[in-house]
Amino acid sequence: MWVRILDWFLSQLIQEGSLNVSFPNGEEKKYGEPSDRSISIQLNDTPLPRRILLNPELAIGEAYMDETLTIADDDLHGFLELLIVNQKNHPNLLHYRWLMVFRGAIRWFSQLNRAERARKNVTHHYDLSGEFYDLFLDADRQYSCAYYENPTDTLESAQANKKTIIAKKLLLEPGQKVLDIGSGWGGLSLHIALSFGAKVTGVTLSTEQYNISNARAEKLSTDADIQFLLQDYRAVSGQFDRIVSVGMFEHVGLPHYGEFFDTLSSRLKDDGVALLHTIGRSDGPGATNPWIAKYIFPGGYSPALSEMLAAAEKSGLCVTDVEVWRLHYAKTLADWRLRFEENLDQVRRLYDDRFCRMWRFYLVASELAFQVNDHVVFQVQLAKQPDAVPLTREYLTQTTFKEMEHAAD
Repeated sequence: MWVRILDWFLSQLIQEGSLNVSFPNGEEKKYGEPSDRSISIQLNDTPLPRRILLNPELAIGEAYMDETLTIADDDLHGFLELLIVNQKNHPNLLHYRWLMVFRGAIRWFSQLNRAERARKNVTHHYDLSGEFYDLFLDADRQYSCAYYENPTDTLESAQANKKTIIAKKLLLEPGQKVLDIGSGWGGLSLHIALSFGAKVTGVTLSTEQYNISNARAEKLSTDADIQFLLQDYRAVSGQFDRIVSVGMFEHVGLPHYGEFFDTLSSRLKDDGVALLHTIGRSDGPGATNPWIAKYIFPGGYSPALSEMLAAAEKSGLCVTDVEVWRLHYAKTLADWRLRFEENLDQVRRLYDDRFCRMWRFYLVASELAFQVNDHVVFQVQLAKQPDAVPLTREYLTQTTFKEMEHAAD
């Protein structure tokens, strides 16, 4: 019965491209239209058709991890692109509509990230071996969207571009107190402290990131005024001239948006400037993919701009600039995926084959989310006073004295 229902569902879903399926009972079916690039998969487990129908994204991800779903030539990118394109272009299938209604109904509760749960969520992803992240990130361990100004940009140069843009939007000056919320492995905080002479406080909930950040600070400079704290952003005290948060807002959780922006407002000085850099969705509010929520980012959510700004407006903050980075994260993820695949043998030595398939699925699915499925990156600049930043954007194209001084060193 479940094979027949899945057969019907796939015949409705796959209208573009070509998919060949070998079912557990030995049946073989073709879906879609003739194509030069036909994707062939095999379902190797009798309960799998039922699980796919009940929760497609979760079941397909788990089946790939467990090898109960195998793809000819292991063309995971082609298979997921085929599914995503067809689902995006045919979103009104009754089955998907009911799934989206259900996920929308429970998303508030699934993102209830109070301090203790937030720490556990961060530990799940970011406290993996530091050696593991070295296998696919750049040397500065920038684990967020890079900015590709030119087709020839490498991952390293694109990540440097990102840090430069953030620094300009913060209008950094020597001696300013800067708070970095979600400071990761410390790269951006160190860049701000060393290149601009600012006094930086970085906060993270990851013990691994905290230890590495402090080790980097001790090794790179004894002159930099910088400290890293293993602390929830809600526990930070004092006020700051500048606040930056890169790749952390995705972990805040919808029920806590007001709390986040209220904290931002209370920690920011009256003439201060803040910059929020986050993954988002350009197609309006939605729900987190259940496989991503279970295996990669528990409690995570990529917000719509409307959800962010509605909360920011109530906090007393003024939005002074919004920029949308389109396709830059797709390129970043493609670079990470290629490096990850080049180092698969080393990943296996750290973990196992199932972990490798899990992370490959994550990187490919995420790349396609930005390439074809309405995910973008938002950079939102905020202040308490409308004249805290220049009235035109020309300052973003200018080279500051501090940058010239640093380049000459």
